[in-house]
Amino acid sequence: MAIKCIDEVDVKGKRVFVRVDFNVPLGDDGEVKDDTRIVASLPTIAYVLDKGAKVIVASHLGRPNGKVVPEMSLEPVARRLASLLGKEVRMAPDCVGDTVESLVAEMKTGDVLLLENVRFRPGETENDPEFAQQLARLADVYVNDAFGTAHRAHATTEGMARHVGTVACGFLMKKEIEYLVRVLEAPARPFVAILGGAKVGDKIGVVKNLMEKVDTLLIGGGMAYTFMRSRGYEVGRSLVDEGKILLARDFLRDASKRSVEVFLPTDHVVAKEFSPEAERQVVKSDAIPSGWVALDIGPETVKQFSEVIMGSKTLVWNGPMGVFEMEPFAHGTEAIAKAVAKSGAVSIVGGGDSVAALNRLGMADKVTHLSTGGGAALEVLEGKTLPGIAILDR
Repeated sequence: MAIKCIDEVDVKGKRVFVRVDFNVPLGDDGEVKDDTRIVASLPTIAYVLDKGAKVIVASHLGRPNGKVVPEMSLEPVARRLASLLGKEVRMAPDCVGDTVESLVAEMKTGDVLLLENVRFRPGETENDPEFAQQLARLADVYVNDAFGTAHRAHATTEGMARHVGTVACGFLMKKEIEYLVRVLEAPARPFVAILGGAKVGDKIGVVKNLMEKVDTLLIGGGMAYTFMRSRGYEVGRSLVDEGKILLARDFLRDASKRSVEVFLPTDHVVAKEFSPEAERQVVKSDAIPSGWVALDIGPETVKQFSEVIMGSKTLVWNGPMGVFEMEPFAHGTEAIAKAVAKSGAVSIVGGGDSVAALNRLGMADKVTHLSTGGGAALEVLEGKTLPGIAILDR
């Protein structure tokens, strides 16, 4: 990969278009409720400003489906960005058109202009060539720092980059590429992948791709019960992807042929109902009661998984070990988070619940890399080429 980072490009006096991911939650008062994603983009924006550029910032917010939805305006984001940068951020009324081009023409070195929600225009998600060229006219340099949207071939993530002379990644994107892409190409071994979450169907591609790369695969969460059923276990009312049982059996057979060790839970926290107040107990894999539902991995599995994690050199973790949002069934996910944080391995964590567990425990800074893109991270783990990264590889 020959992708240049923004610090390898001359931006002085130039119009630098920075695609960021400001898809942030807004509160009932219409203000930004969580500015984590805005803060994550600051190093790139601040660097470009410091080097004497004119900065045009673009993002989407929500899914307005090509229509102007006032509640999804980026105006609150402009206010928060201005506060974080400590300087004025001018808000454009649109993302293309004569008014926007005039605002860009008036910009001076060190100015910041935030374009209105790019998804207010249908050409964004359609990657319309004419719309992409309109965007490209605003820029001398194109920078993508929005890994979370890099799996989408949209106008601001892929199309416009074809028409701008100089393209680069931002610092956030660079980190994602270095860890998520390059580490997977040449991992230190033993390489262990931990997969959780609800359904096998959501992660078939991930399992298939990682099977060719890892030494050990730890499977927890709801998806474990499809694999257990494929091995003949009765799993009560636990979540099973019925249409994927034969596929799970094939995966386990392939893993054995490749000498990839696959660990499934050996004990479980089961409950009579899907509720935090439900009666619950810890049972072995061959003793899940009929009518009960497994909602977390048990202590024996935690111990076994943790020992494997502590012996690893490279770790990828995506997805919770149980119903993490219910306190009685959060222990397995939290225990795995602690093991990953203490492992000393090159550790890459993606997925909302996995990241949330580390944040809750105050251990987010103990892992090598927290991936900012859910869908994008999964597609990299599947071995797919992301359009928003491929277009930067010139």
